[in-house]
Order: sequence, then structure tokens, then C-alpha cells
Amino acid sequence: MEATIARDAKKIVIKIGSSTLTSPDGSIDKGFLDSFASQVKELMDQGRKVILVSSGAGAAGANTIGKWSRKGDLHYKQALCAIGQVELMDSYRRTFDQYGIHIAQILLTKEDFDSSQRTMNIRNTLFTLMDEGVIPIVNENDTVSTDEIKIGDNDILAANTAVVWGADLLVLLSRIEGIYDSNPSTHGDAHIIPMIEDIDSLEEKLSLADPESTKAGGIKTKLKAAKLANKYGIPMIVVNGKIENVIKRIAEGDIEGTLFAPHSK
Repeated sequence: MEATIARDAKKIVIKIGSSTLTSPDGSIDKGFLDSFASQVKELMDQGRKVILVSSGAGAAGANTIGKWSRKGDLHYKQALCAIGQVELMDSYRRTFDQYGIHIAQILLTKEDFDSSQRTMNIRNTLFTLMDEGVIPIVNENDTVSTDEIKIGDNDILAANTAVVWGADLLVLLSRIEGIYDSNPSTHGDAHIIPMIEDIDSLEEKLSLADPESTKAGGIKTKLKAAKLANKYGIPMIVVNGKIENVIKRIAEGDIEGTLFAPHSK
């Protein structure tokens, strides 16, 4: 079942976390990006369609303007993201251009998903880009986002994007291997759960056994994203983004990590 879900997916949303996209020094990992673009090209050649949700603007901005990186002021953080978006998109553009693929940037806030008119506009833009073979790269508009209007996490943004587009599969490329049955940093016998169908039960079990389990590695937001995606019948996979040929392997049904599978109707 798990392998079939990935092999049959034609519309795939892939979220790339900052730890996957960047090198230890904070710069864009060009080796990863080139390999990733090559794998996406293979998916497109198979007739599949892909939307990216990319983190990394803040890290790219801090790497470019190092003297601001330690400033905690909101305006500096937003300014770093503005600088980083240019660096990030230029890296994507240069890399995907080598494979004959055009990209487009879409910056969103929570308000865009709260408005039915804006949501429809997002949907129409995504479909138009996809029809023309252009890959949309979605990110939160950090340069204008405040606590009142920000989505807050790209896992949630990716889930919202998958729902609006009607994706067949949502993939979260992360620094973690998958969802563990307990916190691996405090439990040496922790194991990855290959498939999860009842998120509420798992969340309750983890919280009762170890309150920190749902906080480690951004697990809390991943569970929230999975709930949203699964509610609309969209499977979600959490996997370590640094695994070699990770997208190709998932598309072939060679699933690593954890699959959140919607309940069968």
C-alpha cells in the first residue's frame, strides 16, 4: 500500500527544510540542489507535476549579510529574508535552468488562505504555471509577516498548498529520519514508525509518555501538517532530505521515513 501511494502520485508538493537546503556554513548546498533538480526533471519527464515549498531565505540572507545575522530585531530579520529571497531564487533559477525548467516565486501569508477569493487566485495561478511547465516555488512572505498574519512554519504552508492544489502526495524533506515512537535524543531504543493512520492517538501517546517528544525536530508542526493533509485525503511523507536520490526513491515506491496515510473510506 505504502509503495503504491507514492508510485501513483501525479501531483506532488515537496517541502524543503533549511537544514536540507543549506550547508553547515549556511550557504546554499549546490550539490544537493543540482541533484534535486535532476530528480524533479525525471518526475516531470514521467508526466508528474511538482510544486516546491522552500525554506532557506533567512539562512541565505544571514550568509550574505553576516554582520546582521545576530541581530534579533524583527526588522533586521525581515530584511535578511528579503535579501535571502533573492539569493535563494537565483540559486533555484540557475540550477533548474540547466535542465530547461522555468521557475516562479509565490510569496504568501496566512491571510491569503483565510480569504476565499485569495485562495482561488492562488489556485488559479498554480494551475496556470503547472499547465505551462513552470515549477512554482512557494514560501511565506517573511518580509511583511508579523505574529498576526504569519503562517509560522513551512510544514503548515506546504500542507495548505497541497490542499489548495489538490495534490496526490505531500513530501516533507527534513533533518529527521521520520517520526519516532519516542524522543530519540532521550530514548536510545526509539524507532521510526513506518506508517501512521491515527495521528490523534499517536500524539496523545507521545505526549503522555514524553511531553518533549512532539517538540523535538519540529514534530508538532509535522503532525499538524499531516492532520490537515490527511483530512483532505492527501498522504504525507516525512523523510531525511539528505538521503541520496531521496525524491527518485520515493517516486519509485522505495519509501524511507514515515508515511501518514489517510483513513480508508
